[in-house]
Amino acid sequence: MKKLLNFLLPAVCLVAVAFSVAAFNKAGAATPAGQPVDLTYAAEKALPSVVHIKYVQNSKVKTVDVQSDPFSDFFFDPFGGFFGRGNGGTQKRQIQTPRKTATGSGVIISTDGYIVTNNHVVDGADELTVTLNDNKEYSARIIGADKTTDLALIKIDGKNLPAITIANSDDIKIGEWVLAVGNPLGLNNTVTAGIVSAKARSLGANSVESFIQTDAAINAGNSGGALVNTRGELVGINAMLYSQTGSYSGYGFAIPTTIMNKVVEDLKKYGTVQRAWIGVQGGNVKDYVDSQKDQGKEVDLGTMEGVYVSKVLEDGAAADAGIADGDVITAVNGEKVTKMAELQEIIARKRPGDKISITYLHNKKEVTKTVTLKNEQGTVSVVKHADIDVLGANFRPVTDSQKKQLDISYGLEVLKVNDGKFKSAGVNRGFIIQKVNDQTISSIEDLQKVVKDASTSKEPVLYIQGIYPTGKKAYFAVPLQDN
Repeated sequence: MKKLLNFLLPAVCLVAVAFSVAAFNKAGAATPAGQPVDLTYAAEKALPSVVHIKYVQNSKVKTVDVQSDPFSDFFFDPFGGFFGRGNGGTQKRQIQTPRKTATGSGVIISTDGYIVTNNHVVDGADELTVTLNDNKEYSARIIGADKTTDLALIKIDGKNLPAITIANSDDIKIGEWVLAVGNPLGLNNTVTAGIVSAKARSLGANSVESFIQTDAAINAGNSGGALVNTRGELVGINAMLYSQTGSYSGYGFAIPTTIMNKVVEDLKKYGTVQRAWIGVQGGNVKDYVDSQKDQGKEVDLGTMEGVYVSKVLEDGAAADAGIADGDVITAVNGEKVTKMAELQEIIARKRPGDKISITYLHNKKEVTKTVTLKNEQGTVSVVKHADIDVLGANFRPVTDSQKKQLDISYGLEVLKVNDGKFKSAGVNRGFIIQKVNDQTISSIEDLQKVVKDASTSKEPVLYIQGIYPTGKKAYFAVPLQDN
């Protein structure tokens, strides 16, 4: 019996230690290295804050280019193929698009109803329905969206909602346990576990990327959901999965909260992201060196870490710092930069007008310069989405009689020109807009979208093509910024 007790006592002590660790984790403290991890606390904390989003895009009439069929064209219009109605082998047709539905996830970040999700979850939606963990449903509206980071901010009218606690994603470590919380494959309120596999990962899917990579299972429907630490705190917004089949096969990717916080603040305050622009093209030093070796060339840049600058763009911070093609950026504000994704994440937190110090190698010699960041338009001004009101005109879709008279199938007629950008550019009443910046315009909504996109682009100009009632074609360039 004594021998049995001697054998059992260490085992009992071991079990007691395991349970004490589990209880310790439930309090939200860090797990000692090599000890079991209890993720129930994190799941209980995070689940109420993650919502299901239903997306609806209603059926619409859309004008598209279709390949001309010379035989059918001859029977319906025997002169169409000879006199240009085919438009170089194509012709305009109106089609009825089907009603589309999809689902995704989102994360409640404030008790008054602000929710973060992915841009691709809400892009083009006519209706958004948000369902909470307790099955309450709300209609949502889009506050703002940013395609560059694939983030969007939506709002529901609610009070005392279960907002998640937001952690600093810089603090998470490779190998740390995380949970992915969302609504994958139509399975609501799903939690999967894994570890942080890598940080600052770039996949080439978006213009600004610095993903947290995890082996927690992420599938279709997880988009916009939460990646949380063992304390149930948000560290990232799940955005992508890496798969050759379309389903989970190893790794998922989340947008870190360091980027999310900046995007959310800008969307709330300005309606669009105030994006700083460093003004370089390039990539990781190691990738560049390896590509040169593949060509039989030996390269010595003085380092194997950092961002290799292949081209310096005009009016950017890099040009102001004296950076030249072939230099290597190694740090920003004293923070080490080992690859392009890290540089993108640092700059993504900044706004035009912010000052930064850039450290780089020029001919293998270290240089540090302090510069002011600018926006893509080369200024430090606040960039806001323009409304079609800035054009100073009234519009309506062309009538059936106009379509028949002018042999057109779409367009937006200028009914009246007041003081504004159109008057300054010489656009007159009666002009029918057909294309703006190569986008087909058949409704006021089409024009609004093009104006909105152009106003925050590097070149805020509308290039307009159209036709007058006489049949005369005309072209205009309409700057959206004041000189």
